[in-house]
Amino acid sequence: MTQTFTLNDGNKIPSFGFGVFQIPADGSTYKAVSYALKAGYRHIDTAVAYFNEAEVGKAIRDSGIPREEIWVTSKMWLQDYAYEDAKKAIDSSLEKLGLDYIDLYLIHQPYGKVDEAWKAMIEAQKAGKIRSIGVSNMTPKIWKKWEEKVIFKEKMPAVNQVEFNPYFQQKELRKIMAKNHVTLEAWAPLGEGNKELFAEPVLNEIAKKYGKDVGQVMLRFEHQEGVIVFPKSSHEARIKSNMNIFDFELTSDEMDAIRALDKNKGSHDPDQPGFGDMLLNAFDVHAND
Repeated sequence: MTQTFTLNDGNKIPSFGFGVFQIPADGSTYKAVSYALKAGYRHIDTAVAYFNEAEVGKAIRDSGIPREEIWVTSKMWLQDYAYEDAKKAIDSSLEKLGLDYIDLYLIHQPYGKVDEAWKAMIEAQKAGKIRSIGVSNMTPKIWKKWEEKVIFKEKMPAVNQVEFNPYFQQKELRKIMAKNHVTLEAWAPLGEGNKELFAEPVLNEIAKKYGKDVGQVMLRFEHQEGVIVFPKSSHEARIKSNMNIFDFELTSDEMDAIRALDKNKGSHDPDQPGFGDMLLNAFDVHAND
């Protein structure tokens, strides 16, 4: 049974989920989500920019599982941050998903008219269209910028979804978030398959001790750190095995040994100049509308 964390708005979110980034919308997403739900997952993470919201929604509806038992996250793309566009984007996500509400909706990239998007999201939450609202990819520098612009004055984000794994443990950011009781969600919780990370002796020794694989040890470490994880896979065996992290617990010494692996560096830097413009020009989320 998947455990839950309580967000700063009081909602309980499954601490372990299934991510669908880069799974194509050619039936593959439907198949993967359907299998994940059968395997016991109750938290699905998608986004407008993943182009697979419709298949996620269909898999949820066809699963036979009561809607209230499944936590669904989606994210608004920065193309839609202007206030009126943001309102339309929320309704569009609901329509594509085929759901009456979204459990968590995030600002996917923290550039541009974030303040206008945030206003629209607060209103949608009050209207019952969204249960919890949050942000994604906010570094300490970006967080402080928006905090100073008081966009969080009316409503603090429930989560900040960022890159997180044993090589990038976001220690500075987590201190800022802890002050505001903001929960961290991890994308790339397995370091996107980094061979060096998977070869780390300390992780392999711990895995051997518990009869687990290295990926399961990483996910268990992150869970014990209070981080929400949703590893992505389209392989049934891997989807199932990723979940098997609740039958063992790392000792404090083992946790410290994994904490010592931190390199404080991720696969990309959201603070680099022009990064927001590059993302905005990367693709058009309305190309197929």
